[in-house]
Formats: sequence, C-alpha cells, structure tokens
Amino acid sequence: MIKQSSASGMSKVLLLLIILVAVGQMTQTMYVPAIPDMATFFSVKSAYLQAVMAVYLIPYGLSQFIYGPLSDRIGRRPVIISGMVIFLIGTIGTLLSSNFHWFLVATFIQGCGTGCSGAMCRTVPRDSYDGDDLHQANSLISMGVILSPLIAPVLGGYLSKHFGWESVYGFLLVFGAAVTVAMMKFFSETLPPEKRHAERVLVSYRYVLSNRRFQGYVICLIATFAGIAVFEASAGVLLGSVLKLDPITVSWLFILPLPGYLGGAWLSGRLVRRLGIDRVLVIGMIALVLGAVTIIIPGFAGLVTVTSLIGGAFLYFVGTGMLAPVATTAAVQPFPNHAGTAGAVLGGLQNVGAGAATLAASFMSAQSQFSLGVVMTVMAIIVVMSLWWIRYSKQDTTILAS
Repeated sequence: MIKQSSASGMSKVLLLLIILVAVGQMTQTMYVPAIPDMATFFSVKSAYLQAVMAVYLIPYGLSQFIYGPLSDRIGRRPVIISGMVIFLIGTIGTLLSSNFHWFLVATFIQGCGTGCSGAMCRTVPRDSYDGDDLHQANSLISMGVILSPLIAPVLGGYLSKHFGWESVYGFLLVFGAAVTVAMMKFFSETLPPEKRHAERVLVSYRYVLSNRRFQGYVICLIATFAGIAVFEASAGVLLGSVLKLDPITVSWLFILPLPGYLGGAWLSGRLVRRLGIDRVLVIGMIALVLGAVTIIIPGFAGLVTVTSLIGGAFLYFVGTGMLAPVATTAAVQPFPNHAGTAGAVLGGLQNVGAGAATLAASFMSAQSQFSLGVVMTVMAIIVVMSLWWIRYSKQDTTILAS
C-alpha cells in the first residue's frame, strides 16, 4: 500500500479524485434546469426526461464492475484514462443527436465512461490510506464532490437560458477533456506492479460479497443514494413543469439541499471519533427518515410546495452526508488487496440501484410530490433495515469469536 506521507501528497490525490468524480456528478445533474427546453426540442413529455438520469446511472454503475477488477490487474491510471475517453465520445454523441432515442444512447455511453470515476474514488483512497486517515480521506472526498452538484445546476440554468440546452453538453465536453489531460499529466499510479494480481474475477467478487457486514453497508449506500437520485430526477420536473418556475430559479432551488450533504459529511468526520461509527450511523438514519416524511406528507394532499420539497430534501441530504463516508470506509477497510473489486461493488450496485429507482419514478405521476415521497420513504426504511443487519452481523461475529 502506498501511504501518503504529507499533506501536499494527500491534497494532490484528493483534488484529482474530486475533479474526476465531478465530471460524472455534473453530467448527472447539469441538464436538470434545461428539462422543459429539452422536452420541447425532442418533442417528448417533460416526465420522460427523468429517464435520462436512469439511462446514465445504470451504465455508470454496471461499468464499475469491469473497471474495479480490471484496475486490480493493470493499475488505476490506465482505467481512468480509458473511461474518460469513452465519456468524451458519448458527450460528442449527445451534441450530434437528432432525436430522443439517439440522445439516450449517447447518454448511456457517457455513463459507461464515467463509471471509472465512481470505482476509483473508492479504490484509490484505500490504496493510499488506512484507519482514521481513510475515513478522513473519504469525508473530504464527499465534501469536495458535493461542490460539483452545487455548481452544475446553476451553471446549467444560465447556459440553457442564454445559449440553449446544447451548451450544457458543450461545457461537459470541454470540462471532460480538461480533466482527462489533467489525469494524464498529474495522476501517479497508486497500485504498483508488485501489488497487482490476476485473480479470477468471480473469485474476487465471491470473496468480497461473502462478508455479511459488507452486504449491509452496500444495501445502506444503495438506498441512500437511490433517494437522492430520485429527488434529482423529479425535482426539475416538479419545480419547472408543475410549478412553472424559470430555469434559473429551478437551478437555485435544486442546489439548496446540497449543503446539507456537505454539512453531514463534515459532521461525520468529526463525530465518528467522539461517538463511534454506530451512533453516527443512527443519527444519519434519523435525518433520512425525517426528510422523507417531510416530503411525503404534503403529497397525500396532491401538493407540491417548495418549503416541504426542499426542506425535506435538505434533511435527507444531511443524513446521506453522514452515512456515506462512514459506510464507505467500514465497507472497504477489510479489503486492502481487493480494493478495486470492493470499490466496484459499492459504486456499481449503488448507482445501478439509483438508476433503477429513477427509472421506476419516471413511470409514476409527476403532478405532486407524493410519488417522490413514497420512494424516499421506502429508501429510508431500507436503510434502517440494513443498519439492523449490520448490527446483527457484528453481534453474530462476536459470538462466534468467543
């Protein structure tokens, strides 16, 4: 394992990871303020634009099952560069698409490319850090990554209003190319040749997935991020098409819950040493439940209210920010020699689950926030069940050890 021995070394690695993941995060949300214009251009209902996020997230998740084990064999750097090249090809495709079906194909290719960032943002820190340093690194990445969704919708709103929705994808092309060049020039390999192994892929996955606590953390992360993904896919429709707000207003309202994630990640990094992992997980779980309930209650009356929609999402994002770094650290910690595979499972299933949830949401009614509230409430319940599973597994392990 390559330990980062200085603050400057940590800063360089984390900065590169943050801008790498930012490409994927911005692609996921930057188009949201432009949904009404895109629906008009492609002659489809605005609700169908929720499928864009699903078609992006599913390959984003599935491709990580390839990137992770492959990076354990050939290293992290070639996987990152190859993925970014695929993303650039997909982005060019979105700009050349003449109908909605080809646009979805190009979006699918984008997701296949940026899957490398999802896997590597969990794998590279495990290469470089351990223990409390690993948790600190994951907390910093969580805090840094949230900056891109903060910027993306606002930037997307201004670009789409003044230059058309195509300018959103033009920006992503330029930004993606710049990040690719930066990774080629500045990213140093974190998995030296002597640490690489050619173990059969199925053997690696069986080893990682056989850990009961890992299973629980995977379910927890799938559910938390599925709730966020459904909110991101639905909020633009509810605010733009139902409440008829302009793109810039939609973009600013869209980002208001995101500082909740930033604050949750910051709290996670500080509270885990004082309270321990279990208590931080419980606090995050409570925030998720309160957020989901806040959204679903007005939905029973068929309403869409900015206060309940954004306020509930803020609480949900706080809970996610607290849970994500703790769950990620605890999940990958036992696998120093299978970091790529563990990272692939975490990122892959997390994003496939989020994509499936948004795809299901695209078939639900988008006239009120009830459907969104139902999905987020179900996800919160799954988180509660997964945390119970983790605690049970921990007790079971203690009994067996004694």
